[in-house]
Amino acid sequence: MLNFFKKVKKAPSSLFSAEKKHSRPTLHDLTVLDICRETPDCVSVAFEVPAELSEIYHFKPGQYLTLEAKIDGEAVRRSYSLCSSPFDGELRVAIKEVEGGKFSTWANQKLTVGTQMRVMTPEGNFTASIDPREKHNYVGFAAGSGITPVYSILKSVLENEPESTFTLFYGNKSAQSVIFKEQIEALKNQYMNRLEVHHVLSREDQGTDYLKGRIDALKCKVFAERFFDISEVDGYFLCGPEAMINGVSEELQSLGADKSRIHYELFNTPAQSLAGKTKVSSQEKSAKLDSKITVILDGDETHFDLNSDGDCILDAALDAGADVPYACKGAVCCTCRAKVIEGEVEMEMNYALEDDEVEDGYVLTCQSHPRTEKVVVSFDD
Repeated sequence: MLNFFKKVKKAPSSLFSAEKKHSRPTLHDLTVLDICRETPDCVSVAFEVPAELSEIYHFKPGQYLTLEAKIDGEAVRRSYSLCSSPFDGELRVAIKEVEGGKFSTWANQKLTVGTQMRVMTPEGNFTASIDPREKHNYVGFAAGSGITPVYSILKSVLENEPESTFTLFYGNKSAQSVIFKEQIEALKNQYMNRLEVHHVLSREDQGTDYLKGRIDALKCKVFAERFFDISEVDGYFLCGPEAMINGVSEELQSLGADKSRIHYELFNTPAQSLAGKTKVSSQEKSAKLDSKITVILDGDETHFDLNSDGDCILDAALDAGADVPYACKGAVCCTCRAKVIEGEVEMEMNYALEDDEVEDGYVLTCQSHPRTEKVVVSFDD
């Protein structure tokens, strides 16, 4: 399961999407068209998209889908990265089974072709805008199922930016656990002068120390010395656990990489913030108060009372009957993003919104609590 995202500032280049327009995600019933076993504990799942929905399911490489299915009578919602390229004409995600994971276990063991489930329109800011006229050098660091969005990006780059190169460092336990191994090898053979792949295995000896163990800051330094020139890299894409992302990101910056070129995505909710706690309110946490909340969705208003020490605005809105969008509820995706248009709130955590979005009044409603007696938030802005 992927719980998302933190994005960093984008370089002022056509390499990255600079579009700020945000369309509210919506759920639709889609049918499972194909299921492919990628590894013993990972499947990729493709959905059939009706012609009338094709436009709203268009996606950028690296984005994700939120899926909802009835499992043992319970509606369970999870987010998974798209592993297909937007140019494939296919909507496909990868789902790795995790121990105790209700959705991932069901998807790997019981999901069948023809099953219908609720699928949210694509979301996510860990992405690149592909321009065939441009020439760029990309470097990717991925671990385990973190390859999923990175694979979507590198495949899109190789197929549609003919002058660009991609160097990938991919960490796994063993060769058997490498997701998309055959597909990556095929791309490597097809684009042998433009794609370079280095597998780092923690439980297999490949004959050299720098390809054994886990991807960390030290390995990043060695890789930079041997396989790429910091001054010539236009963009870095990191996806994996927090320790890897922290170590690699900090090392790249110490070696001279511009922070604006380092883009990362977490595939689990971090124990500590990479971005730090972000507040929308300019005030410190105040005494307990009762607040009148108004939530605006599709032009309709839902009103309810909420104690500042009670539920977050998202959960309270759901309890009040508002069909507001959400996915991870862990401060790492932007699905529940809304704008505060009156009053003040404070977020417990924020791993997804950029500083300028927070300054403009946007919040993650799954983390937001009222700090004034009246608060109005809009999902339509």
